[in-house]
Amino acid sequence: MTSAPPKLSPEMLVPRMGEYLVQKGLISELDLQRALTLQQEAISKGEHALLGQALMDLNLLDRDTLDQVITEQIIQLRSALQSANRNLEQRVRERTADLNDALNRLSELNQMKANFVSNISHELRTPLTHIKGYLELLVSGSLGDVSDEQKHALTVSQRSAGKLEDLIEDLIMFSLASKGELSMKLGSVDIHRLVNLAAKSARRKAEGRGVSVLVESPEAMPFVQADGEKISWVISQLVDNGIKFTPDGGTVTISLEEEGKNLIRIGVSDTGVGIPQNRLKEVFEPFHQLDGSSTRRYGGTGLGLSLVRQIVEAHGSLLDVKSAEGKGATFKFPLLVIRE
Repeated sequence: MTSAPPKLSPEMLVPRMGEYLVQKGLISELDLQRALTLQQEAISKGEHALLGQALMDLNLLDRDTLDQVITEQIIQLRSALQSANRNLEQRVRERTADLNDALNRLSELNQMKANFVSNISHELRTPLTHIKGYLELLVSGSLGDVSDEQKHALTVSQRSAGKLEDLIEDLIMFSLASKGELSMKLGSVDIHRLVNLAAKSARRKAEGRGVSVLVESPEAMPFVQADGEKISWVISQLVDNGIKFTPDGGTVTISLEEEGKNLIRIGVSDTGVGIPQNRLKEVFEPFHQLDGSSTRRYGGTGLGLSLVRQIVEAHGSLLDVKSAEGKGATFKFPLLVIRE
């Protein structure tokens, strides 16, 4: 049979009351020990016993004195609690101020980084234009005859200059996006044609790596509202990314499918190495590579997917990624259909 719950008493709110009574000189240490012994005896019999009641049973303390002591301690506890709350509130204010300062410094650093990237990228454009121009003149023979070996070397240099130009353009786009200056020129876009052009452009690179690029789309697709140039870049970037991480014999597929009457979902999937589930968010961090070692197998700046997501979101859409390690990856996002 369970005992009844103890009757609520103010004394329950007061810790270490015995020590307080001894400090006040109202009882002695011996008196306290006698009262504690009596209290323990009552508890061992299954009775609810408080120290104050034990002191009164031993005639060591009267009710008025006990009530006065309890009131004093409750007042002291309340004052201590109020003081602790004030200290806590002050610490919260200080920590909040420190956090705001840190966020402001981080914002300033991000702005400085974006400005630095933008300035350096624009400064690189002019000399690169000269390099590309003279390479073209040399390859075409406008500056004199070149041997087949020299022409091959110049062609390799041209490809490298093209890659460098793409990188510079990506850096400029990233700096604009970081500063919130990435402009969108929305219009009516033939997404079926755009996807097929992206696939055609990617096939030369894919064939060199033994990868197939496929398009899965109905012939008749409605137009979508988008910035054609930037969405074309997004699709090409996703396809290039798929090619890079897909081994020989694999496939990269661009798909178009209507969702209801108002959306077309664009998808790019591959049969590549995939992304571990716990690292999916990392692929969208700028300048970040999942393999950051000096011997990493795959190149790149880590900007591509970060920019892809920003451009997709600037269209009022969301980029969805599904992947598993060793099972490839799929990126999808919807665009609004334009109905005449």
